[in-house]
Amino acid sequence: QVQLVESGGGLVQAGGSLRLSCAASGRIFSSDYIGWYRQAPGKVRELVARINSGGGTTNYADSVKGRFTISRDSSKNTVYLQMNSLKPEDTAVYYCNVHGFRGDFWGQGTQVTVSS
Repeated sequence: QVQLVESGGGLVQAGGSLRLSCAASGRIFSSDYIGWYRQAPGKVRELVARINSGGGTTNYADSVKGRFTISRDSSKNTVYLQMNSLKPEDTAVYYCNVHGFRGDFWGQGTQVTVSS
């Protein structure tokens, strides 16, 4: 089992920055991917960014490339999402996810609201 706790969401003006944190407890395997997803009202949940636990390979949604950066601190079992140049369309609930051979684990989500 893996438990995920997100933090760092909030209200920010367009053009501002936020850093989300995802603290994981439980075993994380090197083959696992740790990612951030988001879901806006009335929309499907979408992948924002993910990082491979073992090798650090990253993937980003086209809409956030060049603005968001995902990173990990293995010593703290924590993954971060640095979000810069935020836009109103980035407003959503952001969820941390661990995906691997055991399936998917989800955090409870943290709200990010970007005002114009």
